[in-house]
Amino acid sequence: MAEPDNAHVLRAAADGDQKAWESIVDRYANLVWSVARSFQLGQSDAADVSQATWLRLVEHIDDVRDADKLGSWLATTARREAIALLRKGGRDVPAGAAADFVEHLGVQVGFDAADEPDAGVLRDERDAALWHEFRALSGQCQQLLRVLIADPQPSYAEVSAALDVPIGSIGPTRQRCLGTLRRRLAASI
Repeated sequence: MAEPDNAHVLRAAADGDQKAWESIVDRYANLVWSVARSFQLGQSDAADVSQATWLRLVEHIDDVRDADKLGSWLATTARREAIALLRKGGRDVPAGAAADFVEHLGVQVGFDAADEPDAGVLRDERDAALWHEFRALSGQCQQLLRVLIADPQPSYAEVSAALDVPIGSIGPTRQRCLGTLRRRLAASI
């Protein structure tokens, strides 16, 4: 069964249909979360940004001009909320687990021993190496890679809105960032 289009779901949500609202949240929650985390916010700050983004949608649901660009609207709103939070707090918070990246990067870090008794230790070492090298990337690369690993994967239009970058630069920047990360990981093992 095909999902209803955004215009239909937005109208229904604006009219108070709880299932329509849940459908919107199900579709875009990961995008909103990944935009918040792309600013290296901790769990609670990212949750605040996410909640504020959904609140803005509730407040402005009738103002969304192009329902087909709802993902871009939410990404832009999440970016603005994250920037506002950072301006208020002025602090740098380390971010979550490396496991989010391993699968998406296609990088072998030298530890693939899931069946061995010390697999947890090896996985922790792999994750530590990945995070060490990831943090050495530029802030732009870190943000882009965090947004791109959202599930479901956001469109380039949504990434462009979330990070305020031209659509045409996303692919080349992604390739450059991943290449740098892969080289750094290969050199560290």
